[in-house]
Amino acid sequence: MKNLIAMIFFLLSFAASGQYKYGLTPTNYEQYRKDVIKNPEKELVDLEKVIPGIQLDIRYATTNNFTGEVIYNLPMAFARKPVAAALALVQADLKKRGLELKIHDGYRPYAATVKFYEVYGDTTFVASPYQGSRHNRGCAIDLTLIDSKTKKELNMPTPYDSFQKEAFPNFPLKDKEAVKNRAVLINAMEKRGFKVYDSEWWHFDFVGWEKFEVMDIEFEELVNQ
Repeated sequence: MKNLIAMIFFLLSFAASGQYKYGLTPTNYEQYRKDVIKNPEKELVDLEKVIPGIQLDIRYATTNNFTGEVIYNLPMAFARKPVAAALALVQADLKKRGLELKIHDGYRPYAATVKFYEVYGDTTFVASPYQGSRHNRGCAIDLTLIDSKTKKELNMPTPYDSFQKEAFPNFPLKDKEAVKNRAVLINAMEKRGFKVYDSEWWHFDFVGWEKFEVMDIEFEELVNQ
């Protein structure tokens, strides 16, 4: 009886939070585990474990992001299994050229997408909570290029999460080095089944993302899966 009362209180509190007020009901952890049993490709994997040596700079686990708040409690990056496998191929391709990837974000809980929308509002640069983000599906990656030896980031058109027109992947920049580096990144990612987002040179969607559900699962739940 106590457990039932606690569950009812939790559900009422959850509804009162307004988290799902935009009409979506994302997959929770319990449903996600059932989905993975039916289709193992739906598993969210830790990119640091499946791509040894991958560099992370998870801004949303710090205050160094456009919200000025810590969004994630853990500085980790997850992606669906086939997305991670494709990303590992990109990393291998780039290493032959003396380059590597640095990951800024992967899977993103739906609650974070709601937060971003309510902070910024313009869906040119943040996803609409009415549809959810491809990050919420575990099928989008935010990243940049680094030099394999120095681990320094290459010159790119804008900093990460810079909400300006220069961030568009086809913007005609005067900086030829940035144009070249942007092209290297886009070509490397598209070769392995990703597509650059129209408004952000750093954001890539995995082709086939439609097969995966929007999720609202905290990183802490995934760590112990």
